[in-house]
Amino acid sequence: MNTGKGQARGTRRVIYQYRASRASLDLLNIDKLLVKAQRMVAGATEFKRNRFLKVSGSKKEINYELVEKSRLRAGIKGYVTDLDAPAQEVIDAYHQLFQVERSFRMAKSDLKARAIFHHVRGSIEAHLTVVFVALAISRHIQAKTGLSIRKFKHILEPLRTGVLSVNGTQQRFRPQLDEAARAILRALDIDQIW
Repeated sequence: MNTGKGQARGTRRVIYQYRASRASLDLLNIDKLLVKAQRMVAGATEFKRNRFLKVSGSKKEINYELVEKSRLRAGIKGYVTDLDAPAQEVIDAYHQLFQVERSFRMAKSDLKARAIFHHVRGSIEAHLTVVFVALAISRHIQAKTGLSIRKFKHILEPLRTGVLSVNGTQQRFRPQLDEAARAILRALDIDQIW
């Protein structure tokens, strides 16, 4: 496929990939969208934009031809590239990009990274450093344990340790670990907490 004009003209190719997991998700989303369109045609819900809805004047109808085309394409993803690399390498590079984007979504939610309201360069850099360190640690935890950070927090958050000081004597209390917590510690090569 040729793109651009003049000196900016270049050749690109499209690589297609089919995945069954993507197909089942696509089909589920198509069915949900179709149900919404059917409700709009029946007047049960208010009119909103829907790709399966054909509107001409006041007449609303379902575009069943588009529904069937969408079902036939379920699970297929196209990657446009100008790289002269094997198809799988291009797909893998795209998936790595997706992981980076996913990390930023995770940083905002799971890590509770707050918006930056700093005005001094040093404060901004310190804030970003803390967020990126937390992101790096969380990616390490995910790689070692195979768990999402949300699941990791859910398992370990209830654990508590404590120190009781009486007349200068300290008594330490270790958390009661269940098997899920022990498995996480083993995966992270941690012998014990505290």
